[in-house]
Amino acid sequence: MSTIIYPAPIYGPVHSRRLGLSLGINLMPPDGKSCTFDCIYCECGYNHDHVPHQPRCTRAQVADALRSTLEDMHSKGVHPDVITFAGNGEPTSHPDFAGIIDDTVELRNRYCPKARISVLSNSTFAHRPDVHNALMKVDNNILKLDTVNPDYIRQVDRPVSPHYDVHSIIETLKSYHGHVIVQTMFMRGLSPDGTDICNTGNEYVDPWLKALQEIKPMEVMIYTIDRETPDTRLQKATHEELDAIRDRVEALGFACTASY
Repeated sequence: MSTIIYPAPIYGPVHSRRLGLSLGINLMPPDGKSCTFDCIYCECGYNHDHVPHQPRCTRAQVADALRSTLEDMHSKGVHPDVITFAGNGEPTSHPDFAGIIDDTVELRNRYCPKARISVLSNSTFAHRPDVHNALMKVDNNILKLDTVNPDYIRQVDRPVSPHYDVHSIIETLKSYHGHVIVQTMFMRGLSPDGTDICNTGNEYVDPWLKALQEIKPMEVMIYTIDRETPDTRLQKATHEELDAIRDRVEALGFACTASY
């Protein structure tokens, strides 16, 4: 069972496949997972297996910890390539997310102005005005869209809310007017109920490409499983599959990276 639970509020820096030397910010509790999705491929495991008992860090605690870390790194002549909001769940669910982004921008500008600020989000709160405004201030607004197939989403991403609507998510991503990076997981294997969840074929890729044409992102990040997953029947997409999908994205005029 996968059980990577990140410290809070700061962890790393770590080397990211997609982002470089990344200093992580986890806005969820340090002793468990709190997410609006319950993905079968999540490295943090299933929600019910890691219910947190400690509170989330406050805005002030996040700012103090980030300031201390950046001061220490700066004194050593080490600077992150990116400051990344990720960790044990959905970062935009924090009630002070917008203010935390403002603090992070100020501290980045002071200690490591060349670093990019990235947010890895599953898009569930990206429609909220305060979240939308905050995400427009970050360099890499990375929003998830694994597919446009509702059945697949229920089997794989497993949104906690019964009101999740992928078509509304697409409309939200369009509202960023290009200031968005679409992130998509491609993989093979079986869901917990034994359903084939390979999403690298045309049945899934063609409608997803159509959605990209509507969203008009500044970049697309496609990736596959890299760490242990809570469902052990999942498999990596092949290099050839990811390369073929990347080539189709680039043919539409969008920059695209593939992480294996």
